[in-house]
Amino acid sequence: MESKKKKQIISMIALAVALVWLYPFYLMIVNALKSRAEIFTNTLGLPQDIQWGNFSEAMERMNFWGSFSNSLIITVVSVIVLVVCSSMAAYALSRNPGKVSNWVYGIFAVAVLIPFQSIMIPLIGMFGQANMLNRPGLVFMYLGIGSSMAIFLYFGALRSVPKDLDEAACIDGCSKFQTFWHIIFPILKPTTVTVIVLNSIWFWNDYLLPSLVINRPEWRTIPLMTFFFFGEFSRQWNLALAALIIAIVPVIIMYMFLQKYIIKGVSDGAVK
Repeated sequence: MESKKKKQIISMIALAVALVWLYPFYLMIVNALKSRAEIFTNTLGLPQDIQWGNFSEAMERMNFWGSFSNSLIITVVSVIVLVVCSSMAAYALSRNPGKVSNWVYGIFAVAVLIPFQSIMIPLIGMFGQANMLNRPGLVFMYLGIGSSMAIFLYFGALRSVPKDLDEAACIDGCSKFQTFWHIIFPILKPTTVTVIVLNSIWFWNDYLLPSLVINRPEWRTIPLMTFFFFGEFSRQWNLALAALIIAIVPVIIMYMFLQKYIIKGVSDGAVK
C-alpha cells in the first residue's frame, strides 16, 4: 500500500510539473489565434474568433521562406562541420593516450563550463577584424562554442569501443582515416544523433549570436525576423506568437523522429 501511495504521489507531482511546463505553450498557441485586441482582454481564455490569418500574415511580414532558408543553411552547415571535426578530434584523443591528450581533453571538458557571455565581446571583435562576420563567421563560432560538449560526448562513447577494431582494420590494410569513417563512426550513431539534435535546436533557435554577427538584412534568420514584430511604440503579439509557432514546428518534427537516440547517446557519451 505504501509503495502504491508513493507512486500516486510521484505521478501527481510529475503531472503538476508537466502542466507548469506546458502552460507557456498553451498561452502561445491560444494567443496566436486571437486578434491583437483580444489578447489584452482575454489573455488566458480560448479565442472567441479564431484568426488563422495571423499565420499567413506573419509568414509574409517576416519573409518566412527567405529567413527559413537562411536558418536552414546555417544550421545544416554548422552541424555537419561540428560533427565531422568533433568526432575526428575525439577519436584522435581517445586513441592516443598520454599527458598531452589528457590535457587537451581536459581543456575541452572545462570549456563546457565557460559561458558565452564572458567571451562574447572579444570574440565578435576578433572576427570583425578578420572580416569573418555573417554566415562564415557564424559557422566557425558555432564550431568553436559547440565543439567542447560534442567532443566530451564522443570521447566518452569511444572509450566503450574496443581498440581491437582498429587493429583488425589496420591488419586488413585500412588507414586511420578509413578505419574511423568506415568502422568506428557508424558505431557512434546514437552519439552523433544526440549531437545533431541538441545543436540543431540551439543553432535554429539562437538569437543572440546571429544578432551580433549578421549585418546583412537578406541573411537574417527566423529568430531575428520575429524580433521585428516588436516595434518601439507597438508590439504585435498575435503575429509574433504565430511566427514563433511556425519557427518551432521544424524542430519539433525533427525531435519526434530522433528522440529515441538521445537518451542512449547521452548515456554512451558519459565518461566511464
